[in-house]
Amino acid sequence: MKKLICPDLPLGSSLCQEQIDFFKEHGAIVFRHVLLKDQVELIISEIERIEKKWVAEGRQKINGIPLKFGKDEMGNTVIQRGCFLSLYSDTLHQLMQDCRMMALTSLMTTHAGRISETEKDGLVYNHYIRIPNSTFTHMGWHTDSPRDLFLGHRIMPMFNVGIHLDDCPMENGGLRIIPGSHKQSNLKMLFGKKYFIDNNPDPREAGFDINAGDISVHDGRIWHRVQQSPNYGKKSQRRVLYIPIITGKYLPKNEKSRTPFNHYFTSKSHK
Repeated sequence: MKKLICPDLPLGSSLCQEQIDFFKEHGAIVFRHVLLKDQVELIISEIERIEKKWVAEGRQKINGIPLKFGKDEMGNTVIQRGCFLSLYSDTLHQLMQDCRMMALTSLMTTHAGRISETEKDGLVYNHYIRIPNSTFTHMGWHTDSPRDLFLGHRIMPMFNVGIHLDDCPMENGGLRIIPGSHKQSNLKMLFGKKYFIDNNPDPREAGFDINAGDISVHDGRIWHRVQQSPNYGKKSQRRVLYIPIITGKYLPKNEKSRTPFNHYFTSKSHK
């Protein structure tokens, strides 16, 4: 399997044409060393603070979106998928307002893109770790855009910005994409693979070498999956925050929002 080698250019308050062109061609891009080590550690501490609070409170949903739980190496309950985290942390809220994150909205060249803090699932936290009690060690092939259909809307452009909190070389699993598949028809996007069930390697797929502090962006229409780590415990750990960039009508969620149907389906596939 090949590695996707991205332009070795910094992420600043605006993007250069080479970065935009690479994203248009492949449907994904990684920016290196955007966050410093102490910034990553601060983000992790904020996530852990929120996690402890929600577990102690017995929270099961945030704004209608279910939390997904697992166990750490010590047998403690941890959140393996959380949502709307920036609404509970000034630090994470400020991260979403960072000028470099705002610059990524320019990748959406056909519509006016915006960072979504109160829509969709807000700021999402994914925690993959491979231990016997973990329910979230990998994720099968899927695209993100069809979620609009479960909300009763037509499919609109959207991107996911990944803030990576752990080193994850390609051989340790992690994100896999099919480069260029964001250009496929809606029919192929909906039926090209068995959503979340199929986790088989694809001859077209590519992976990345990721370092803590790197920022990735992938188009919501692209086929992607998360490969399970061959390791166990801390060596397998992969923590990522996802910021959605969306367009269209403003549709914020609140504590009375209903749970979208797709969450009942995906909860059965996170194993």
